[in-house]
Amino acid sequence: MDLLNTKRELTQKTILAFWIPLAATWLMMSIEGPYLSALIARLAEPKFNLAAYGIAFSLALIIEAPVIMMMSASTALVKDYQSFKQLRKFNYILSVSLTAAMIVLVIPPIFYFITEGLIGLPKEVSYLTHLAVMILIPWPGAIGYRRFYQGILIRNNLTRLVAYGTIIRLISMTITAFILYKFTDVPGVVVGASALSAAVICEAIASKIMVRKFLIKLKSQLNEEQNELTIKEIIKFYYPLALTSLLTLGIQPFVTFFIGQSRMPLESFAVMPVVTSFVFIFRGLGLSFQEVVVALIGDNMAGFDQLKRFAIKLAMFVAGTLMLIAFTPLAEIWFRDVSGLSESLTEFAKLPLMIMSFFPAFTVLISFQRAVLVKANETKQITYGTAIEFVGIIVVVAICIKFFSLVGAVAATIAFVIGRMAACGFLLPPTISSLKKTNQ
Repeated sequence: MDLLNTKRELTQKTILAFWIPLAATWLMMSIEGPYLSALIARLAEPKFNLAAYGIAFSLALIIEAPVIMMMSASTALVKDYQSFKQLRKFNYILSVSLTAAMIVLVIPPIFYFITEGLIGLPKEVSYLTHLAVMILIPWPGAIGYRRFYQGILIRNNLTRLVAYGTIIRLISMTITAFILYKFTDVPGVVVGASALSAAVICEAIASKIMVRKFLIKLKSQLNEEQNELTIKEIIKFYYPLALTSLLTLGIQPFVTFFIGQSRMPLESFAVMPVVTSFVFIFRGLGLSFQEVVVALIGDNMAGFDQLKRFAIKLAMFVAGTLMLIAFTPLAEIWFRDVSGLSESLTEFAKLPLMIMSFFPAFTVLISFQRAVLVKANETKQITYGTAIEFVGIIVVVAICIKFFSLVGAVAATIAFVIGRMAACGFLLPPTISSLKKTNQ
């Protein structure tokens, strides 16, 4: 349904009301990283455990990447019971394959060759990372399972249930982390990884329970005309989406490799998950805007001007707020008192945060651009833009470390910002072209 056809005029108030629930969901998810990092920082050997947690999470993300877009796929493709069964079958095959990849990754000779031989991690950090990745084996399968069912909820206009699932995820994560933190002596990285695994498993189960009545409804309509969706058609639809998310999340292991070759690598590994998880709080508000634009811009892009005005305000708010923290003593309060970093790591984290303070504004911009391109059925341009960002990050981080000998965390954050700027610049012409074509 074109939401603009149901309203005579799209206003800033309408956009705000539509955006707030989606923003709240992303905001709840963004709390996970800082919360777990703060717990790990307050346990024994925080530098080693924070570094191991960040690396383990990065490895899990790259393997998880192909199922990230399963929510979009189920939202678009599950129109009846036949298409539900076909996409579920595809999702199961994909999720099992990724779980198998996780199992292969944790085989000691393979794992230690990657972490010590390629990345150059110290033995203490490599061992802790191995523990965490083993605990995260269920991660990709659980993510694929719950995103598949969440897409069906979204298709049935029940986004509030997706938010409820996120609340269940946070509660289960908090309970698991608190029990391990309070009543055991396990390393901090085990606390973080266990909390994450428990959270996504509980959310996946909750999503399946929430969608049951809609599956019963779909099954009852078997006698009606069904959409003959084939696995070949699913692969054709899903491949560009999977490639985009793979490129987006796949950059982290490459950055991790270069940080391992930089000056002060251990300190960089320790602060990067703290910095990036804090920045993600502000990035999440921008990421949530993409669905708003897709829903409200209209088939003829009639809502573009109002959405552009809202995007400018949102970009100024998220970047301005983060800059206010990054360039004032509030940064020290966050890193030292809230995140629990030592004085030395707190000082070390300040410059990377200053560099990343501009990033949320570009997140709003690229979310807006991607939404316009999705509406115009120009999704291949999104993949090209992501590929340019991917290459840009690798080139910049390599130059910063190999030729300018920058500290790893500083080089990485500079590369993230420049890579995103390159992607936004690339997407600008096709976005403008899509708008012109629609208005003709």
